[in-house]
Amino acid sequence: MAEQNSEAVFQMQRVYIKDASLELPNAPQIFLEKNAPKIEVAVDVGAQRLAENIFESEVTVTVTAKIDDKVAFLVECKQAGIFEIANVPEEQFDPLLGILCPNMIYPYLRANVADLITRTGFPPVHLSDINFEQFYQQRLAAAQEQAAKQNGSGIITTA
Repeated sequence: MAEQNSEAVFQMQRVYIKDASLELPNAPQIFLEKNAPKIEVAVDVGAQRLAENIFESEVTVTVTAKIDDKVAFLVECKQAGIFEIANVPEEQFDPLLGILCPNMIYPYLRANVADLITRTGFPPVHLSDINFEQFYQQRLAAAQEQAAKQNGSGIITTA
């Protein structure tokens, strides 16, 4: 009698840069500015199923540095990973892909962003740690709020 393996599987297969963009729209004049740039950072996460037990998770970071009203540099980097996930309850897939996978990918992304920024001639920007569990909960709450708004008819009736 053949035994079915029902042991949970979670492992990273590969990590890679899916997309990277570096812009210095005001170079070389921007290097003559004396003020330090103000840094803005935006983060997003996403995931998709590639095969039955294979998933891609990605973290995107956009770093914009401005001196007064001029963009010093703009870096966007999308770091992705391919993960094998099997024999895991369906309700755990979303948290795995939205919390655990981004936590594993993010250190690679941080290093790549710092390296890209260093190549601009500006000092590197070291991205701070992100609590992806809190980030996931905020995104979940926003999605639920959006769904609640869309489910309302917007029509007011009187009795």
